[in-house]
Amino acid sequence: MEDYTKYKLKERDELVSLLADKDHLFIVACNKCFKEFQTFEEPDCDEFTELATSLGKHVTGSVCLDFLCNKTKTTKSLQEMIPEDTEHVVVISCGLGVQTVADLEKEKFPVYAAANSLNYRGHHGMALTKKSCDACAQCYLNVTGGICPIVDCSKSLLNGQCGGAKNGKCEVDSSKDCAWEKIYRRLEQQGRLEEFENQPVQMRDFSKVNFKTTNEYVKSIRENRFEGYYGGVHPSERKELCEHAELKRFPDPEIAVLPVSMHLGAPATPIVQVGDEVKVGQKIAEASSFISAPVHSSVSGKVIAIEDRPHATRGVCPSIVIESDGKNTLDESVKPNKPLEELTPEEIIEIVKNAGIVGMGGAGFPTCVKLKPATPVDTILLNGCECEPLLTADHKTLLAFADDIIFGLQAILKTTGAEKGIIVIEDNKPDAIALMEEKVADLANIEVVTAKTKYPQGAEKMLIKRVLNRWVPSGKLPADVGCVVDNISTVKAIADAIRTGMPLIERVVSVTGEYIKNPGNFIVKLGTSTKALIDACGGITADKDVTVKAGGPMMGFVMNDLEAPIMKGSNGIIAIETDHTQAVECIKCGRCVDVCPMELKPLYFAKLADEENWLGMQGMNVMDCFECRCCEYICSSKIPIVTKIKAGKNAIRGMKK
Repeated sequence: MEDYTKYKLKERDELVSLLADKDHLFIVACNKCFKEFQTFEEPDCDEFTELATSLGKHVTGSVCLDFLCNKTKTTKSLQEMIPEDTEHVVVISCGLGVQTVADLEKEKFPVYAAANSLNYRGHHGMALTKKSCDACAQCYLNVTGGICPIVDCSKSLLNGQCGGAKNGKCEVDSSKDCAWEKIYRRLEQQGRLEEFENQPVQMRDFSKVNFKTTNEYVKSIRENRFEGYYGGVHPSERKELCEHAELKRFPDPEIAVLPVSMHLGAPATPIVQVGDEVKVGQKIAEASSFISAPVHSSVSGKVIAIEDRPHATRGVCPSIVIESDGKNTLDESVKPNKPLEELTPEEIIEIVKNAGIVGMGGAGFPTCVKLKPATPVDTILLNGCECEPLLTADHKTLLAFADDIIFGLQAILKTTGAEKGIIVIEDNKPDAIALMEEKVADLANIEVVTAKTKYPQGAEKMLIKRVLNRWVPSGKLPADVGCVVDNISTVKAIADAIRTGMPLIERVVSVTGEYIKNPGNFIVKLGTSTKALIDACGGITADKDVTVKAGGPMMGFVMNDLEAPIMKGSNGIIAIETDHTQAVECIKCGRCVDVCPMELKPLYFAKLADEENWLGMQGMNVMDCFECRCCEYICSSKIPIVTKIKAGKNAIRGMKK
């Protein structure tokens, strides 16, 4: 029975004939997709190399690549890889890969196909490309310079142009170049025109499968795929559930549970004891290291416990438990600072540090560290994208606190010495865009950029690529390419700390999802119970299994205990249907590679994690993954790729200790 893959090597006699007048060969092979996935490479490259060598041919080199038809990745991989003494490039792949390499090397070498495409059904693994393949199993690319006369010609003419081309454009589709004019030009460039004219007429078997559906699918999503940065996905937004709900202040908690870990880095150290009376804004836990942040009381009252309590991301965490006295008595330390123009950068950093401000988009990195970058920066990007489905907290913050956001951005510009501030908002928030554009109209160093909606655009490296077209190298930080990225809620907190002296004790939270009875947006004191918020929204209404997450559906954390409190990074609480889809074996379709915004190969991470090959994962840059879950979202086998990636990253961190 035929092995079900997308191509196989041509028969020996045909390959011998192909190589008869050719030498100095560079071999490019594709590791097949849509197959049972193994981590080893396909043997075709070695088989062909052995054959060529046995015929006395000089092989200048070879390379095996995953998803050869992915032009973006293939271009990077083949740069400066082909030796100067190469005269011919031989490609072992389906028609898509051959066309892709032929396009890349069209001015250097003739490109030849050494494989026959098989008939197959469904989408290509890397079908999101300008090239397409009809999978006719009758490949003409060797005689046409790597340009397909079937898919590139509107009439699928095999033996020359029809005579109806106008100014190099097809008479059937005026937006399309005449395929045969392209073929003639390329063959002429390569000195092969005479060779082609002596070719016998080739007929096609039109009983073969046609793939118009696949080609239309490719055209419809190609633009979205390359918009702003590589990869990404377009999940259903479902923001209509909550975006029209008025922003309200949520009642203060009777019992505030404040974890000492609400940030990235070392937990804060409690500086109060059970029985102590505390006030609103009073520091109750001190930062314990450079990467840490203090914690402040969100209510006035008595400390009744310092103990492990439920935590949204850690399971349990040491927490300071305060019983509110209902008076909201302010601590004496909460008082306005000097006007911004009188503050020095060092004083602003100290204010932010003492206020316990961290990244409020979910990452929780201490903001005071960001405000003192090791290298000069020229641009501050404010992330108002809120690209996660369902969530509307940042949207409401933009609308309710526009002046505070601009003030906070001006403070960051002064602190870092950056020349320009850019507020980036996705185009699904037109009211916020209009408001912010009006607010910054007279500010020469601040502008608003509208970004086409796409997930995970809010990730700082993606935002930098989208707005500034700068790529943050592996292992580097945004400051290394001259910018700092902050969430708009974080910047609003900076404004509060400077103007009123109030530390970070509250934030805007969305409570939403298909199974929340009355979704809403609330200003919530830190330490408030998640269950209290859900109950205030009418509770969960479903007769099926429901999952509650802290955060959005893509990067949020499943909550096993609804008593876990709202924290500094809690931008949303969502209730969605539990996914009971069972994972199956990886078929190496390649979709996870296609959507990974960091241009990684997630399918290998899953396989290597199963093998506990942590060094292999490290070698493939798994630490660059920021766990956006695009790979899981698109995975046709429903493999929990991110769970496996997290296991690998934890193991690698353990090896370094």
